Amino acid sequence: MKFTLLFIFCATLSFSASAQWWKISLKKHQRFPLLANVTDHSVKRLPAAKLSPSNIQTVNLINTSDYYLELAEAAVIKTAQHNMRFRVYNVASYNFSDLAKLYIKQNRFSEAKWYLLQSNNISRQQNDDKHTIANLMDLAMVKANLGDLVLAQQDLTEAHQIAASKGWLGNVSEIEKESQYILHNKTTTPKTELRYADAVMADKKTD
Repeated sequence: MKFTLLFIFCATLSFSASAQWWKISLKKHQRFPLLANVTDHSVKRLPAAKLSPSNIQTVNLINTSDYYLELAEAAVIKTAQHNMRFRVYNVASYNFSDLAKLYIKQNRFSEAKWYLLQSNNISRQQNDDKHTIANLMDLAMVKANLGDLVLAQQDLTEAHQIAASKGWLGNVSEIEKESQYILHNKTTTPKTELRYADAVMADKKTD
């Protein structure tokens, strides 16, 4: 009798364990519908990443030695290449502005102008009005140094209109001060040849 009860108990335990194993096995190997094949493998199909302007770090220009400026230029170009490649355009826009500031420190106004134009194009697309105003003000000063006083005033006028429409009185005051400064300190620096940023834009062209 004891052996009979032991046999029944073992059989019941074995059946229970077997049933549990089959339940787990079926759940583990459950079939799901096949995913659709991806036909477009380029990064262009991916949405552009975006960070808040408050989280974007800009270059520190306290140290203006030639050695520091060269290091900063290389670092910012590398960062800009990365952000353009991965479509983090609003951060790349600030990278371009940083490069422009580095070039302004070195009186490389044509290069500064080119980078500011790229930055401004992106900031407009991203609806970053604060950055657009800052770019326009920097562009005006650069163009004034290149002798384009009329174009410089046009940039300041546009910046003034944006700031006024937003009610940013602090920006309005700064723009008016810069406009007066340019009018009273007209420069006639000869225009220099533009040097385009092939290194930065190369990655974007390959996307």
